Amino acid sequence: MMISKGGNNQMDLNRYSSIENIFFTITTITYVISMILYFIFFVSKKDVLGRWASVLLLIGFAFHTASFITRGVGAGRVPLTNQYEFAVSFAWGISLCFIVVERRYSFKALGAFVLPVVFIIMGYAAMQSKDIRPLMPALQSSWLTIHVSTAVISYGSFGVSFALSCMYMLKSYFKGDFYEKQIPSLQKLDFLTYRVITFGYLFLTLVIITGAIWAERAWSRYWAWDPKETWSLITWIIYSAYLHVRLMKGWKGKNAALFAIVGFICVIFTYIGVNTLLPSVHSYVR
Repeated sequence: MMISKGGNNQMDLNRYSSIENIFFTITTITYVISMILYFIFFVSKKDVLGRWASVLLLIGFAFHTASFITRGVGAGRVPLTNQYEFAVSFAWGISLCFIVVERRYSFKALGAFVLPVVFIIMGYAAMQSKDIRPLMPALQSSWLTIHVSTAVISYGSFGVSFALSCMYMLKSYFKGDFYEKQIPSLQKLDFLTYRVITFGYLFLTLVIITGAIWAERAWSRYWAWDPKETWSLITWIIYSAYLHVRLMKGWKGKNAALFAIVGFICVIFTYIGVNTLLPSVHSYVR
């Protein structure tokens, strides 16, 4: 009976994995088509293309969510514990944040800059192992869900702010009627970047706080200057500096956009670079 049960469990896991792979593939293909349509819309400004790009993004996001849920059901836990799972959730967070910004500000052209970031992260996820393994003792905590969920929202927001800052720099350095017509004003881009970073910064602060609480529960210390902790702090300091000089000094424009770009580079290094290059207690999360 024990062997039969184990075999049935493995069959269920394989079935869920197959369904997840189908959803993941559909998600990626839909995002790629949406990205292409956003590019064409950005160049041509044909509203029908922008509408179809948005529709496909929503369809892709629905399958993305379904893929995420399917893996969670199959694994019997929240799927946020390794490189593949966080990459999928990272891309999901960026997509969600962009959908909100697009709906709130009717800013479809931003999709031409956001979707490539989503695609790259989904491509990175596809290169990672999709194996579902038992959780290590340190990961068997309710703080895992809280800590990583706040990171998904925070990193997703910073991904959108990165795209906004790239648009700002593009319009700043390249003059002409095309950029004047296709890209919103520098003031609007600067304001939206600030709003999105403020939102992401709030959740990044929660990431660090919940991580410290989780670390105390798992390893009996709040902070140990682990590479992941150190780079999370560096990222937090960069975005703190961005908000400080903006609020206290009225600092805007190219320098602020550059700050936002550097901040997102630090986010990427904190997520990928630390796990890949530096020994860390977080390195088992692969």
